[in-house]
Amino acid sequence: MAVSGVKEFEIKADPATVMAAVAAVDRLPEWSSAHKKITIESTHDDGRPQRVRMSVSVLGINDEQVVDYTFEGDEKVTWTLVESGQQNQQDGSYVLTPTDGGTKISFELTIDPKIPLPGFLVKKAQKVALETASKGLTKFVESF
Repeated sequence: MAVSGVKEFEIKADPATVMAAVAAVDRLPEWSSAHKKITIESTHDDGRPQRVRMSVSVLGINDEQVVDYTFEGDEKVTWTLVESGQQNQQDGSYVLTPTDGGTKISFELTIDPKIPLPGFLVKKAQKVALETASKGLTKFVESF
C-alpha cells in the first residue's frame, strides 16, 4: 500500500544555503535519526550526489537502500528508489521557494513497502519522515 504526504515549512536561510545542506547527503545521519550510514556512489558533474547507498531504520524496520538524486539548480531536488530490501517504491522531493524571511520548503514523499504492513504503521513511518525533514533539516541548516 503506497502512501504519499506533503509537509511545508520555512527555514530562515536563502535557497542556496538550504540546497547546499540538502545536497550534503553524507551528513544526513547528523539530522535524521533514521539514516545510519550513507555512501555516495556517484556524483553529478557539479559534485552533487547522484547515486547514494544508505542504511536506514524506521520504526524498527532496517533497510539498505540505493536512491538516485536529480537536482534542478537551487530550486528542486528529487530522489527515486533504485534498490531496497523493504520498499517497492520511494519517491521524494524538496521544492525550495524564496520568501522574505528565507526559504519555503515543500517536502513530498511517497513510500510503498514490500512487506504487508498495517496502513496506520505505513502512515506513521511516513509522518516520522516528514516531521524529521522539517525539524531536523531546519536545525541542520541553521547550524550549517
